[in-house]
Amino acid sequence: MEVDFGKVAKSYAQSRNDLPAELISGLHARGVDFPKKRIADLGSGTGVLTRLLQNQGAYVTGIEPSSELIAEAQRIDAEKGNEIEYENQFSEATGLPDSSCDMTVALRAWHWFDREASLREIKRILKPHGQLIVMDSGFMTIDPIVTQSMDILKDQVPAGLIKPAGSKAEASQFINSFPVEWFEEWKQHGFDLMDTYNFEYTVSFTAAEWGERLRSLSWFVNLMEEERLSLTEKVSSALSSVHGTQPFTIRHRFYIAILQN
Repeated sequence: MEVDFGKVAKSYAQSRNDLPAELISGLHARGVDFPKKRIADLGSGTGVLTRLLQNQGAYVTGIEPSSELIAEAQRIDAEKGNEIEYENQFSEATGLPDSSCDMTVALRAWHWFDREASLREIKRILKPHGQLIVMDSGFMTIDPIVTQSMDILKDQVPAGLIKPAGSKAEASQFINSFPVEWFEEWKQHGFDLMDTYNFEYTVSFTAAEWGERLRSLSWFVNLMEEERLSLTEKVSSALSSVHGTQPFTIRHRFYIAILQN
């Protein structure tokens, strides 16, 4: 099923900005450096990773097929003082020159790509010995607030709606949250796995902010806006009765695979 995240661009911008400090320090400890590197951020969305990498001294181009998400990225860039180039293209055909990138990155996006076509394109735009870093993150289902939220939603949403995103829904075995098939695909396309690891972090939400976060999930994107609001407001209302307007924290986990061609 095709998912148009442009429909929830504002929710995505407001609620998908959780990049923990450990991300950069963990990559640096594993020999991944960003200053003066030319990087393509594939599926850059509202630019949360793109801005972080630019702030680390990299020359970054965001590759994003949704013009609505690019518009949100540019709005946030203007607020934060970043000047970033975005290409309204897909990861399978970026439009970037041959051998022009030191690194390609994908955050919370690889499961939406045509992976074979994307890997061919990445090989084309990467310099020799360039790096591919695939990252994912999300809230942990064992967190009590997540469990409560899912219990409410399961009573309300159509059967089969709540499921893993993109190609993850088709996978049965995982390594560090990545389907095992991905590792074989990376190897077949000449990418050596240098490291894969994960770490836990927490994100603070109010009940209203948590509802906004839920509205950005792929499960809800193809619902009407009124349906998304109705469903997530039930969750926000239940949490508000306990927490009021006070923030609470939800456990998340970040997953990373570092590859080199």
